[in-house]
This record gives sequence, C-alpha cells and structure tokens, in this order.
Amino acid sequence: MAAWDLSVAVEDLGADAPPITVSVTSDLHIGGVILKLVEKSQVKRDWSDHALWWEQKQQWLLRTAWTLEKCGIQADAGLIFMPQHKPLRLGLPNGLNLRLRVCFSGPVFRTVLGICKMLNIRRPEELSLLRPVEEKKRKKVRDLSEELYDLTEVPLTSGTHYDIIMSPSTLMSRPCLYNGMPAHFADSPKTEKVYKMLSVSQPAPPPEAIAKLYRPASVVDKAHIHSRWLDSSRSLMEQGVQENDRLWLRFKYYCFHDLEPKYDAVRLTQMYEQARWAILLEDIDCTEEEMLLFGTCAFILIPEPHQAFTKREHQLSKFTCTHPPTHKVIPTACKAVITVYFCLRPKRLTLKGYKQYWFKFKDASISYYKSKEESLGEPIQQINLKGCEAAPDVNVAGQKFCIKLLIPAPEGMNEVYLRCENEEQYSSWMAACRLASKGKSLADSSFQSEVQSIRSFLAMQQTNPNTHTDDSMSINTHSLVSPRYSKKYKAKQLTPRILEAYQNVAQLSLTDALLRFLQIWQALPDFGISLVVVRFKGSRKDEVLGITPNRLIRIDLGVGDVVKTWRYNNMRQWNVNWDIRQVAIEFDGNVNIAFSCVTADCKIVHEFIGGYIFMSTRSREQSDTLNEELFHKLTGGHEAL
Repeated sequence: MAAWDLSVAVEDLGADAPPITVSVTSDLHIGGVILKLVEKSQVKRDWSDHALWWEQKQQWLLRTAWTLEKCGIQADAGLIFMPQHKPLRLGLPNGLNLRLRVCFSGPVFRTVLGICKMLNIRRPEELSLLRPVEEKKRKKVRDLSEELYDLTEVPLTSGTHYDIIMSPSTLMSRPCLYNGMPAHFADSPKTEKVYKMLSVSQPAPPPEAIAKLYRPASVVDKAHIHSRWLDSSRSLMEQGVQENDRLWLRFKYYCFHDLEPKYDAVRLTQMYEQARWAILLEDIDCTEEEMLLFGTCAFILIPEPHQAFTKREHQLSKFTCTHPPTHKVIPTACKAVITVYFCLRPKRLTLKGYKQYWFKFKDASISYYKSKEESLGEPIQQINLKGCEAAPDVNVAGQKFCIKLLIPAPEGMNEVYLRCENEEQYSSWMAACRLASKGKSLADSSFQSEVQSIRSFLAMQQTNPNTHTDDSMSINTHSLVSPRYSKKYKAKQLTPRILEAYQNVAQLSLTDALLRFLQIWQALPDFGISLVVVRFKGSRKDEVLGITPNRLIRIDLGVGDVVKTWRYNNMRQWNVNWDIRQVAIEFDGNVNIAFSCVTADCKIVHEFIGGYIFMSTRSREQSDTLNEELFHKLTGGHEAL
C-alpha cells in the first residue's frame, strides 16, 4: 500500500514543539504508529502510560491492534500523543481538596475505582464524579483561597495489601492497614496528615463562609445539581474534562452495602460529611426535632484542639440535669394479632382528613373495620404489607406519631397514613409494619428488638425541661443547624436546646455517634431521592421524577406532592430512544410510562435506574470483586452494546 505522512503532536515535548511526522500505511496498526513516534522523538523515558488522542473525534485510540484504516484515520487527523494519567483537582464531601493523578482514558467508573483504591474507600461503585456547581462572582476568589493537598506523587496503581478472612459462607478481602492507614499513605508525614484528614470529620468553616455556599432554592435547583453527574461509561477526556480541572467525588447511589467501621474509616467519614452538608444546606428537609438531633450528633463529632475540648468539657460540667432523662422500656408480649383504634388518611393529595377505624394486624396484613363490634365480619379493606415501605412521620414534642405506608399496587404505589395515639402504640405498630414488609409475622423473634430500637430512637428526641445551662456558654450553632433555624433562633436559644439533647446521646462513642447520624439521615422521608425535571408523554407541563434506590416517584412540580410511585421490582423492562431522547418503562399489569428529560440528559436517568438495579445484585455471599461488565450492561445504554 502507498505510504503517506501522519503528523502527531507529542504533549511531553511542549505546546510550542512542532508535531512529529511519521510515514505510515493504512494497514499499519496503532501500536506501530506509537513505536515510530517513540523512535523518532529520540527521548529516552517510560512511554508505557501514553496513548493517542484523536482531537476532532474526541476519542482515545486504545485498541493498539486496530489498523489506521479500521479506525478511519487519514492524513488530516489531528492526533496527540499524551499520558493517560493526569493531575485532577478533586473536591471531597468533607471539603478537602486533593490534587492527584487519575486515569483520563478509561471509563469514569474505572477512574473512580482507582481513586477509591488510593483513598481506601471500599465499595467504590456507590460513588461517582460530578461537575461542581458554579458559584456566582465568587468562583475565582474561592479557588484561590482553597488549600490544595498534592498527592500526585502517590502512585494511583499502588498495590494495596489485603488480609484474607475466611468465613463459612464467603471469602472476603479487607485492606491491611499500617498504623491505621494504607501503606502508601504511611510513607511520609505529609501523606499521613492527609489520610487523617480523610478519616476524621473536619471543622466547619466560619458562618460567613457557610453563608456563601451554594444552597438550592427550589426543586429545579436540586434537579440541576443531579444533572451534573459524569457519564460512567465514557472517559474524562471524552466529556471535556481537562488536566487540573476540578470535579467533586460524591456518593451517587444511596444504598450502602457492607459498612464496617473497622475498615471503613474514610468511607464513613465522607458519607457523614455528605449527609451533614446536605442537611446544613437544606438539600434535604427535616423537622426541627430531627435538626436538633443531627446538630447534637455533629456536636460530638466536631474535631477541636485539645484546649477546645477541655473548654467544652468544662462547659458541660456546668450543665446540670436535676432529673436525668430515663426511658422506661415496657416489654411487649409476642402476639399473633394486635388490634387498636387508628386514625387513617388515604393519601396526601385528597382533601379528606383522618378518620377513625378499628384495625387488626395479623400475619403480614392489616384489616380495618368501622368499629370494634364489626371486626367479626368482613373488613372494609385488607392490605397486604409484604413489599411495602413504612416511613416515620413523628414529632415527639408535638405528640405526633404517624406511619406513612407505601403499598405496592398494579398501577404503582398507594399511600396510606396511620396516626397513632401515643409512643407505645406507634412503636409496636411501626415494628410490625417493618417486619411485615419483609414477609415476617408478629411472632418473629426480631419483633421485640425492633420495638426497643424504635423506642430508643424516640427517646433520643425527647428533651428534659428540668435542665439548667450557664448563660455564658456558647457554641458555633451555624455549623450544627441549617440557616433556616439559625435565623429562627438566636445562638443563645439554640445552645441550651442542643446541650439538652446532648444528654440523650452523651454516652455514645465517636463511631456510634457517626453511625447514629447516618441512621437518622437514612430515616428521613426524602432520603436518597435524586431529582430530574421531566415531561411525561401526553402531558403539557413539566413534572419532577424522583429516583430512589428502590422506586421511581412522580412529583407535582407546583405543590411538591407525590402523584404516583413505581417499584423497580415491578419493572419488566426499560428502554431509551436515543434519537428522540425519550425513556420508556414497562411495569407489571400493563402499566407503561414514557418521558423526556428537561434538566438532564436521559443517559443520567438510564444510568441511575441501571445502577440501582446493579446495586441490588450485591450480597454478602459474593466476593469483593466487582462485575464491571454487568454494571456497564445495565448503565451504558447503546454504547455498551
């Protein structure tokens, strides 16, 4: 075949260096072109990390056995010979900013695996990268003031040693730590300092800095944030990310698997920080009681210098409780049936209020009647709770004890609200509903422990009026509660309330306080909902699609009420028409929905659904090896095929 000249720019020679011209033929493979480039450059160095980047097509030429003809490369192709690993500025949930070397040529999914391996974060499939939200008029100033920790000298592919732990059912690998950290962080005092910052909660910035942080003002703003996730199936370079650009590393999929405090110091800390800032910046709603409980747990976890700890202990020593709060646990006998009068509200969108009925709980279903006398006959309705979701709607101070039930139905999910009279009634019925959702009856051995767990959780939200604090005490409440409550109450009002709530959790260790914070976070009604503004087929207005670990939620954009809910386990198939950018989903019972995305690419919705289905395939019986091929089949769309 006739030879022709191919010009290739070599990035390592500098931007002003002329491209290298090599004589090639169309049947020459990519590896042959690289070999000629290396020989002609006459630079002796390790070129093993380098590859060809096709600028016009925005793609890597990584298949070195493919010929130029097969790749479609001609003499006018603008090729660049560059390293595949480059520095990237990475913002972590705890506000730490790192500069580290990451892979720019592989799929983002694999890049995140490499980042998490270096930072000692297990279960990296739960995280991903997204573009930071631009801050108006402050971005440049803020970037200059940020402290950047350089880890580019730490090799991303450094070998991590593992202890192999045999158990009866599985072979699990756990990272082997040296002095409490991976070996590649123990090499120098500088990297040791960074690892400690990764695995310990960081002090909150001053109130004026918190006030400047981006806070979503509406549902559309929240949806805009979720539209910035990078495509997991494509590389950083293919998505326009350049060397030294800034990205955020965040938990994307809210189904946390196999949490172990012994091995997950960094993972748990970053998870806590992401939850903490979502609450402080009001990205997720919570009640005033819940906010105080979050603030109390965060108060325990605040890292302070030794003198500050001494000062805090001195302050707490002034805090006296004349009648320490006690929580009396009343044992509940295991019964086959429990009955009680309940107030019921069918669903949020109706104008009907609560109405009292006689309820009977038996096996995994509840039946209700007009009165106790009619309970011997046929019920008004019998509801099977297997597969349902039971969410709390509680305000202890206001004596509000409600249970929100999401009942699976052929057309989606039905909402039912039960209002209990008191804490004891609520604890028993909430425990029964949770067991029934798993197909278990009241006679199950875990019923007692579930009831006591719910009671202890309620006890944490109780405050004791017979407490006294020193008026001179002050804590930085801006780092403990959201701006809404900081504006509603002065620091002098919030401080005693937080210290009162502190008495209920003072006995918790740092690890237990962190886990309790995450437990409360996961119990919030809006936990784990990623929002996208969509237009459903046949509709004339925009609506919101909420994507959670186990269901899709159709939300009215105007009033924020749930219109319909669909569970993944009722999903038969989902498809994307990539030409018109429309997602179509088929559920059991011949239920079909279709929508186009307004604030995000349909690929993001497709990846969320496929990603959550992938997460549901994980189990403790499996090894720690990720099935990357299955992930890309479920999330990659037509590109994966």
